[in-house]
Amino acid sequence: MSSQQKVAIITGASQGIGEALVQAYRGRGYQVVATSRSIKQSSDGDVIAVAGDIASPETAERVVREAVERFGRIDTLVNNAGVFLAKPFVDFTQEDFDHNFGVNVSGFFHITQRVARQMLTQGSGHIVSITTSLVNQPIAGVPAALASLTKGGLNAVTKELAIEFAQGGVRVNAVSPGIIKTPMHGPETHEFLSALHPVGHMGEIGDIVDAVIYLEGANFVTGEILHVDGGQNAGRW
Repeated sequence: MSSQQKVAIITGASQGIGEALVQAYRGRGYQVVATSRSIKQSSDGDVIAVAGDIASPETAERVVREAVERFGRIDTLVNNAGVFLAKPFVDFTQEDFDHNFGVNVSGFFHITQRVARQMLTQGSGHIVSITTSLVNQPIAGVPAALASLTKGGLNAVTKELAIEFAQGGVRVNAVSPGIIKTPMHGPETHEFLSALHPVGHMGEIGDIVDAVIYLEGANFVTGEILHVDGGQNAGRW
């Protein structure tokens, strides 16, 4: 296949935002390597599905190897895979800690490091991570210390890597959502979750996809944490 066609890697790609991102990038002519624990093979020859635990370095190795061997390059990485657990801080277990850090931090580290090596060799690329606006504006009644520890780390490393990679032609950004209407939120929760946003409603999957695609084309933007959160980051309400 042509090495000139752009290639995106998308994690957490089996449903919700990740699945929509695969479709969005394919709609723009990208070849895509999609990964998640439960992802199924696609009938689209320009989509490679790699099943695996994003916290595992072996999964990262397979994803990057497939991208380079099959498509010849990597232009974009979207770190979409993530977990969120709201629980009082004193009630978190070691298992909670290990799972959140495994997916949110180790998952970011292993694949981003390998992708960055390839992008720096190419002299171009774009890395985008999905974080959360709770990092900047905690909400009373939504105790989320592990999200602050892990997703807050992604916000910080986004800015650090933007500076580190700037001269290498690689941009690094993040999208910071509010609560998005995905399959993980049952309809019975929507009224409560909507009230956690100044605008009074949850976000849609398309809102996040639009933000990622904006950053994809924004060649002068790097180190940005783009809040798509219904006003949560603006302050208390």
